[in-house]
Amino acid sequence: MPSYSYVALNKEGKRVKDTIEATSMETAKSSLRGVGYIILEINELSAFTKDIELPFLGNPKAKDLAIFCRQFVSIIRAGVSVSAVLSMLGQQTENKKLASAIRVMQADVEKGMTLAGAMRRHPKIFNSMLVNMIAAGEESGNLESSFDQMEVYFEKNHKIHGAVVQAMIYPIILIVVMIIVLIVMMTRIIPQFMKTFEEMNAELPGVTKAVMAVSYWFVDWWWAVVLALVGFALWCVLFGRTDSGKHFFGWIARKVPVVKLLTVRSACATFCRTLSLLLSSGIQLTDSLDLTAANMRNIYFKEGVVAARSLVSRGWSLRTALEDGMLFPPMVCNMVGIGEESGDLQDMLAKAADYYDDEVNDAVSRLLALLEPITIIIMAFFVLILVLSIFLPMLTMTKAYDQYLQ
Repeated sequence: MPSYSYVALNKEGKRVKDTIEATSMETAKSSLRGVGYIILEINELSAFTKDIELPFLGNPKAKDLAIFCRQFVSIIRAGVSVSAVLSMLGQQTENKKLASAIRVMQADVEKGMTLAGAMRRHPKIFNSMLVNMIAAGEESGNLESSFDQMEVYFEKNHKIHGAVVQAMIYPIILIVVMIIVLIVMMTRIIPQFMKTFEEMNAELPGVTKAVMAVSYWFVDWWWAVVLALVGFALWCVLFGRTDSGKHFFGWIARKVPVVKLLTVRSACATFCRTLSLLLSSGIQLTDSLDLTAANMRNIYFKEGVVAARSLVSRGWSLRTALEDGMLFPPMVCNMVGIGEESGDLQDMLAKAADYYDDEVNDAVSRLLALLEPITIIIMAFFVLILVLSIFLPMLTMTKAYDQYLQ
């Protein structure tokens, strides 16, 4: 969708400079006038004039959506109309893309479109689950409850995702620092020692000769190492977006002992909480499973939920369908079975989600407790090699000097 930069005066007479997405220039102008803006200047952005925004930085996160839901409920409970709520949120929302979408939504709502319909026009901002929950809330006349539930859902998702990031960021930082230190050592410090050893014509140990060879290679080709690391990281990102890449990294996440526990437990927490929330809003089980599958991060669990949905549509119980996929642990299947038998599936799923939220935190603690010493041991190994390569020749020369004096 084209983007347009504009300068306008808002209802308070303040100058506003921002961008807006719209299907055409006239649609953009109509949306801005719909929120009470007086347009001073508007231009379509080309590929060269657009702001460079990385998708993972520009799009709203779960935390942004949780704040949006919380603020929406707080304002609408004061008796303010939906259009007025959107007008307020469009001005105070910090995320640029979310604020722009809210302003367009306000214009659509004022034209008679439902809130869910207006949100559905922005699939990159509002996922299908949120849109369907809001649609269900509008149909039942309980919009506040839908926003309340989605706020809790996004907060929980934010905490789970934050826990996973927390588990990985520390060892990643250590590895990056280790690589930088090794490059500096190999290109700046080690060559100085090696030059001294060569001038003394000393017999060098094998470990020193090996480090010297690597050091000389690094001096000439350090830039190739940096490019290789950057290229590998870029390849991982691009490959991870393909179907093969999603299956490859998804398989690693499920099989590597260090991260397997965290992957399974976070998937269980997401599955149980999402399905519980959708069922409690009155959405049918098969439709709820479709929306739940779209929210699963690991491709294997996503496909597992899709397969379970197919079996449920054929008359299978959800418990049997999940057991057939052999992805979810027995506890999830048992809780689902109890919920189906008692007719209170959403409550049992909610209890299971709470349990797995705690298990995710426990898995993060275990993962950090394991990754930290492993990373430190690896760093210590490389440091030991470098230290030995420097001090062994010194020790040899010291012994030779002592023998000469004797």
